[in-house]
Amino acid sequence: MLDNVTLLISLSLIVIFSPFIAKLIKMPTTPVEIILGAVFAYAGLLHHNYLFELVAEVGFLYLMFIAGTEVDIKKVLRTNRTLMRRILLYLSLLYFFSIIFTFYFGLGKIFIVLLPLISVGLVVTLSKEYGKTPWLTLGMTAGGIGEVISIAALTLTSTALQEGFGLAFMKSMGALVLFVIIIYLLFRALQLLFWWFPEVGTALMPHEDNQEQDLRLSLGILFILVSVMLYLHLELAFGAFIAGMFIPTFFTHKQDLPHRLASFGFGFLIPVFFINIGTTFNLDYLFMEGLVTKALLITAAMVSMRVVSAIVFNNILGFRSAILLGLSHSMPLTLLIAVATIAYHSNSIDKLHYFAFVLAALFQVIVVTILIKLIHKEPNPTSLPKAFNQHKS
Repeated sequence: MLDNVTLLISLSLIVIFSPFIAKLIKMPTTPVEIILGAVFAYAGLLHHNYLFELVAEVGFLYLMFIAGTEVDIKKVLRTNRTLMRRILLYLSLLYFFSIIFTFYFGLGKIFIVLLPLISVGLVVTLSKEYGKTPWLTLGMTAGGIGEVISIAALTLTSTALQEGFGLAFMKSMGALVLFVIIIYLLFRALQLLFWWFPEVGTALMPHEDNQEQDLRLSLGILFILVSVMLYLHLELAFGAFIAGMFIPTFFTHKQDLPHRLASFGFGFLIPVFFINIGTTFNLDYLFMEGLVTKALLITAAMVSMRVVSAIVFNNILGFRSAILLGLSHSMPLTLLIAVATIAYHSNSIDKLHYFAFVLAALFQVIVVTILIKLIHKEPNPTSLPKAFNQHKS
């Protein structure tokens, strides 16, 4: 009983004081929450608890849901062909550099999947600080496509490592393809429904809503798709991300809804997830021989390959904003730790490389957010948005 009381009080203190500490040391709140989680766990104030881990898992899914609300499917499908080719070239370069790095250093093939992972979860946190800048807007579009690819790779890799390339793998692959087809058909059907009967959208989410019906429907969509993924034995984060994409795509009249959803998540659920991430790293492992070196090498490789690949957006955004876009994708914290955990439990990587990836994930968040803060400046309002919009239209 006393341990649970200590856990609740510690969580509350971290959630309350993390923003103040972050402001004091001029760092983003997310890495502060992770570091405090590790410190409090090392001091014995945080421990593994079923409810703690359950809330953290819900926080992770909610973070992916919020990330999905930043992606409008209709806008993605209307993306200029030239811009879409740049995005696909950018993603292809990530895997190209990953293959080169993996074979040059003689690493396991799982690294080919790990290094190019993209997660827009933390890009959402950047948008709260820097607003709707062109590099973040394009970063969300490119990151959304990259995250779908990453989660698909996570789903298939998870099944392959746990079950092998046998019947179970083929079933999961078939279930994933079937799910994507059904979602596509559902999207088209809803697109026609809302086109012919636009009043359906306002009926489901009325303008004047004193019953919080929009929040209820949003969370309902989230848990329905998560349940479907759970039934199909697929990655739950994929379902949460897709659920989020439905909000801006079909309920454009509720423009404040993504902000309200984000405020709820970043107020409690998402911080608990990041604190839990911190508790997974034992500070004693910092003294493991070669750990810090490997973590720094992984960090340098993952950041540099994204920054170099992002140069393909130079003509669209300008050099500085292209670099910022690449940096914004250099924090695949959640997916990186998820895939590394799966790889470690399946003996595809050893303990040293597992903790190196966890530490690298933390390094990336800290280093990248600081670099973005140093590099970021207000874009020229007369040139950058114009160049960006020409390729966007």
